Order: sequence, then structure tokens, then C-alpha cells
Amino acid sequence: MSAFITFEGPEGSGKTTVIQQVAQKLENKFEVVLTREPGGVKTGEQIREVLLEGDDMDDRTEALLFAASRREHLVGKVIPSLESGKLVLCDRYIDSSLAYQGYARGIGIEEVKSINEFAINGLYPDITIYLDVSVEVGRERILKNQRNQNRLDQENVKFHEKVVEGYKKIIHNESERFMVIDADQSVEDVVNATYESIIKYLEKL
Repeated sequence: MSAFITFEGPEGSGKTTVIQQVAQKLENKFEVVLTREPGGVKTGEQIREVLLEGDDMDDRTEALLFAASRREHLVGKVIPSLESGKLVLCDRYIDSSLAYQGYARGIGIEEVKSINEFAINGLYPDITIYLDVSVEVGRERILKNQRNQNRLDQENVKFHEKVVEGYKKIIHNESERFMVIDADQSVEDVVNATYESIIKYLEKL
């Protein structure tokens, strides 16, 4: 069974931990491909390093680089995996660009969407899991876990608040695609709630 499922959320939402554990549970029933953006393939990972570890850059350059990495990732990994009947779980996708660059950077959601629609050529996720957590809780988790902070992590609180606002607008406009999970719960509870939501969706296919 093939399906394209993306995971979104603000910094510190536990997204990467949750997607890994959900993937392990799903592997008992499906052939799963776990991947991430930016990255996923060699060129995408090289662009990731520039984006997250490099110096500050022009906002539009940032948006274009995310879209370029996304295109390489789709062609090199996501599309072939879906065509071979696999379940693809992706840590971030187009909605991250809309929330971070489109809304928080102030470029405009529709402007960034047009760039990315050229890149994805109509390949939207079947469903998107949004891990809902407040900016305060997310930042506390990052500091508590002593995670290495990338260039986006280091943005100020106002920026991260706007990221969350951006996500809320996107979810409101495309509510049928999103499954919102309360990420203030324990990791175990978040993983179980996410897994159960995905299984319910897949059972309807």
C-alpha cells in the first residue's frame, strides 16, 4: 500500500522522535520509507547543510533553496518509493516552507506556494500530521534536551510565534488534509495517537 504522509510542527514539537517511533510501529504492517526535508537524497542533504548550518541569507534565496532540495528529494526518493507501493513518512514538506518562509519571513504564503507547486508538480501529501505545541513548551524542550540548534532554531521568539500562526492558517484552509495531534502529551501518548490516526486513515483506502 502506498501513501505519502508528512509530519509538521514548530521547533521542539518532538516531530523527529515521533516520526521515528511511528515508523517502527508501522513497519509491522507495511513497507515503510522514512525520510526528511530538507535532505533525503545526496543533493538535498548538501542543500540542507547550506540552509541550516550556513550564514544568514536572503529570505527569497532561502525559500528557493528549500524548493530546490524538495524537488531533488521527490524525484530521487519519494516518487520512486510511492510507485513501488511503499508508505512514505516524511519529516517536513511543503507546509514548512509556507509557514516558515511564506508567513514568518513575510514573503507571502501564496508566493512561496507558487514556487513550491512548480517544484512538487502536484504531489501533495495524502495526509499531514501536525504536532501541536506552544512556542514556550517547544523552546523549553530544545534547551532541556541540549539539542544542537540550527540557524532556524536560533531565530527569536516572535519568529517562532509567527511560524505557529502560519501553520494555523494553513490548517484552517486545508483542514481535510491535516490531522492535528496534541504534542503537549508524553512522547508515548503522542506516538500512539499519531499511529492510531494513520491506521484509521489507511484502513479507509
